[in-house]
Amino acid sequence: MRSDWILDVLADLKTFALSVDLTALAEQLDDTALIALAEIASLEERTQAHAHGQDTATGVHTGEFGAG
Repeated sequence: MRSDWILDVLADLKTFALSVDLTALAEQLDDTALIALAEIASLEERTQAHAHGQDTATGVHTGEFGAG
């Protein structure tokens, strides 16, 4: 996962927010981390599909057939 560094940054921000009693911000950062996870997973799925010749919009395989 190339983008997982952002999850570490969000966790550090949450730790800091809790240490200075910014609980609403810490909760928001939890939500933000969930969104980041979903988007990273979606991006990786699209990247994998594209690498295997899958058209993610239509679900149609566009790659070549034959021995490889």
